[in-house]
Amino acid sequence: MKLLCFRILSWMCLCALSSLVNCEVQRIPEDKLLVLTVATKETDGFRRFLRSAKHFNYTVKVLGQGEKWRGGDYMSAPGGGQKVRLLKAAVAEMKSEDQVILFIDSYDVVFASGPKELLRKFQQAKHKVVFSSESLIWPDRHLEDKYPHVREGNRFLGSGGFMGYIPNIREMVANWTGADSDSDQLFFTKVYIDPARRKALNITLDTKCRLFQNLHGALDEVVLKFEDGRVRARNVQYDTLPVILHGNGPTKLQMNYLGNYVPNSWTFETGCTACLENLRSLSSLKESEYPLVVIGIFIQQPTPFVSVFFERLLKLQYPKNRLKLFISNQEPHHEQQVSSFLQNHGSLYLDVKSIRPEEEMDGADARDLAFDMCRKDKECDYFFNLDIEVVLKNENTLKILIKQNLPIVAPMITRVGRLWSNFWGALSADGYYARSEDYVDIVQGRRVGLWNVPYISSVYLVKASLLQEELKDYQLFTSESLDPDMAFCHNVRSKGVFMYVNNLHTFGRILSTEKYKTEHLHNDLWQIFENPLDWQERYIDENYTRMIKDKLIENPCPDVYWFPVFTDVACNHLVEEMEHFGKWSGGGNTDTRIQGGYENVPTIDIHMNQVNFEKEWQKFLLEFVAPITEKMFPGYYTKAQFELAFVVRYKPDEQPSLRPHHDASTFTINIALNQVGIDYQGGGCRFLRYDCSIQAPRKGWALMHPGRLTHYHEGLPTTAGVRYIAYSRLNGTLQHPK
Repeated sequence: MKLLCFRILSWMCLCALSSLVNCEVQRIPEDKLLVLTVATKETDGFRRFLRSAKHFNYTVKVLGQGEKWRGGDYMSAPGGGQKVRLLKAAVAEMKSEDQVILFIDSYDVVFASGPKELLRKFQQAKHKVVFSSESLIWPDRHLEDKYPHVREGNRFLGSGGFMGYIPNIREMVANWTGADSDSDQLFFTKVYIDPARRKALNITLDTKCRLFQNLHGALDEVVLKFEDGRVRARNVQYDTLPVILHGNGPTKLQMNYLGNYVPNSWTFETGCTACLENLRSLSSLKESEYPLVVIGIFIQQPTPFVSVFFERLLKLQYPKNRLKLFISNQEPHHEQQVSSFLQNHGSLYLDVKSIRPEEEMDGADARDLAFDMCRKDKECDYFFNLDIEVVLKNENTLKILIKQNLPIVAPMITRVGRLWSNFWGALSADGYYARSEDYVDIVQGRRVGLWNVPYISSVYLVKASLLQEELKDYQLFTSESLDPDMAFCHNVRSKGVFMYVNNLHTFGRILSTEKYKTEHLHNDLWQIFENPLDWQERYIDENYTRMIKDKLIENPCPDVYWFPVFTDVACNHLVEEMEHFGKWSGGGNTDTRIQGGYENVPTIDIHMNQVNFEKEWQKFLLEFVAPITEKMFPGYYTKAQFELAFVVRYKPDEQPSLRPHHDASTFTINIALNQVGIDYQGGGCRFLRYDCSIQAPRKGWALMHPGRLTHYHEGLPTTAGVRYIAYSRLNGTLQHPK
């Protein structure tokens, strides 16, 4: 009995092994697979499709190239009959009866795996023709009852992808007599729901998305799967890894998101592989051969640091004789800055067109006009949009973007300390901002590359050929319901044009403009809270951050420290602001501005609170002075709370000097706001107890010393000109050891 069981078991194993061997022998060779697709013109989506096909070595034949598309618009109504006509003609000429055809859309399709896996899964379906499946019925819901029920998975046919043997497909489309604008989906649906034809043609659906993944109606089912240097899309509903991804219907943007990764555009192991493809090199060109770029600069509201913007524009590393400027200024407050730039530097550029505030041209019209300036210029190669609030720190930005050779590409810029950027990773159902799964990683630099996104703004490069062809409509920015940037991006998306954001480099940031006021002479001084980094770059000495490391703090007298803190611009702006305000004190002992109303050692000055600058000044002291006091006077913690802070003016015929005195403070800070020998003669400070004088104060340098008891001091006479200093009394607390 045992011997009989053993023989039976051995026979079963041999049969199973024989079956496996036969299956291996009968596997369809990869060279028997031909991919057919219809593409009447080459779009960004089509190029993406071909890239993924090439990656997996698919053999692709494109039908309809050069034809006019008459198949309708899938987003608004059924169509696609033109595809069936082209397929019918193509398979009629094919003679190989054992060849397998994959007929697939291309503008919104990406391959996630290769022919070997696709053919294996096709054979496992055990049918001659396999269609993709959907959970939603289209275009005729009345046909739902005629669909056969399935045990598990999607019930309805999707015509955007199917595969089968040539004889079966030839027979399936043989009866097509429809117009190019008729529905291919309805045609194939009627074939499938006819039991006799379904059986005769041996058709089935890929109900669990093993071969095809249609995204419409299934967005919540699809997630990215990163593994071994490649990326797949996983259907979590059926635990399958589809070979082909199709962004059918209104899921084009979700397809773009998946296409940023699948199959290998970006992986954790390799980073961005697509970033190195199809680049345009400028290195071999003479400057006179560089692409001609129209730079459109748009000023729509009061904005800080406009003068700095134009300074950075001048530093842009690109031949100025290959640049044309279009400047639209809607804000009268900035007219002087624009005029000054054009007067001093406009002649450096190939051409300049300026729209002034009095022309009252709104933002959308100005942008449309700027685009048209490039569109109609036969020499224009690119349009570079640059809004005034953009802080473009990377001087090679223009070269980097041109090198990428993309239709529209934006350098990623962010707002300091926030997740705000100049792109959206996704759109909400009503077309506004939505956060994509990868948005934070992209903004924070954990994923770097080129990202196909639905919305960009503020700064981006557009190919002129795009404006002359796909985007030839004049009013790209004009809309009754959308703001100009949203209208532009909507129009771009509707044409099937991809917009990319580049975070391969650090490009800069964007300013906060919401709280910017124009009530002062130099309003940028008040930006220490809203735009602290820009404030620091504009007003804090470039050597400040390395002051302690490089031992730049000088010690001219006992416990007196001297260090750089302000730029020349900061000094000039502070002096000009005070002179513009003009309400200098009389220099008497009675002073209603201070507590108690009496000043023992009066000066001619203007207090910071008189110009509403006290909060900003305290922030400056806390950020840039307090760390130095704590370093130089260990054991004291400086709260940077000042009793008094003001700008003092010394003049020979007004108040040339200050008699010896103690300061009622823990520390005193004096910052020289102009330059001895140039703006005035004389001046300085003498510490009587140590018989030590600083007689050549450096502009922008702070002199710090204890206020009470030890440092009895006097202000030395100013003999000519006008001397200005910013004076602050700081108090600190003694830190006791724990």
